[in-house]
Amino acid sequence: MRTYIIRRVLLVIPTLFILSILVFLSVRFLPGDAIDAMLDKAGWIGATGVDRAALEKMLGLDVPAYVQYGRWLEGIVLHGTLGNSLWGGEAIEAKIIGRLPVTIELGALAIVIGLVIAIPVGVYSAIRQDTVADYAGRTVAVIGLATPNFWLGVMAMLYPVIWWGWSPRMELIPFSEDPLGNLGMFLVPSLILGTALAASTMRMTRTMMLEVLRQDYIRTAWAKGNNERLVVVRHAMKNAFIPVITLIGLQLPILVGGSVIIENIFNLPGLGRLMLDALADRDYPVVTGINLFFGTIVMGVNLLIDLLYSYLDPRIRY
Repeated sequence: MRTYIIRRVLLVIPTLFILSILVFLSVRFLPGDAIDAMLDKAGWIGATGVDRAALEKMLGLDVPAYVQYGRWLEGIVLHGTLGNSLWGGEAIEAKIIGRLPVTIELGALAIVIGLVIAIPVGVYSAIRQDTVADYAGRTVAVIGLATPNFWLGVMAMLYPVIWWGWSPRMELIPFSEDPLGNLGMFLVPSLILGTALAASTMRMTRTMMLEVLRQDYIRTAWAKGNNERLVVVRHAMKNAFIPVITLIGLQLPILVGGSVIIENIFNLPGLGRLMLDALADRDYPVVTGINLFFGTIVMGVNLLIDLLYSYLDPRIRY
């Protein structure tokens, strides 16, 4: 297993290198540049007296893209820094650390809500196959998969205002000041984010539970006179959850992408909101730094999930 872990960790290095190239170049294909965004915000758009060359040199944009990439990569490898923002020169690591708690709280609550809904419903639908409860759970899952998160977010913001004259607070409530107010502020957006996760996880849980419940060792457990709870929890769920955990790991990028939209709708100052603002400002270092950070997290989670396989199924050996 040690050899497997070393190989997987080493494989992350070229993957991150390729990812860094993609995120570095993709943002530069957007129309306009940081200079145009700065002039636009300053009200100088189209001005002829502005020395663009001096601005580009000051920001390091006066050299070809491959030279900029080399400087950026050198800062990461040799100095452990993602660079500085083009707007104000603040270190990108500081901006990420400042916004990270909001995104972590939103994502963690979404995952918890999604699993709390999906696992019991999926297991119950499997052990009560083709009953009214099974059909109801499958119907809700399909609706959840088909409903876009951004639409749910807009509806959650719009209709409470129309019906009850109530709107959620648009200013972040720190957890240290008001824990209940903070959790209440994150409840609706995390519930919306967890809906799609719950839908797909519920379907996968049901499918794998049905497959495991038909295995010979499950029939043997029933034949020994074990009660239903013991058979389902001890014998069936542990083996059925291996593909489910894989699905949860694969959904992490979807969760990250959804947080970008939800944070913007509910005005949550997280990494998703920071990336949208950076895209609007063409702040290339911030966008590439956040994307590389998210990519590293996703790869780390996938590695952790692979290592959990041997615990869930002792037959798996690396």
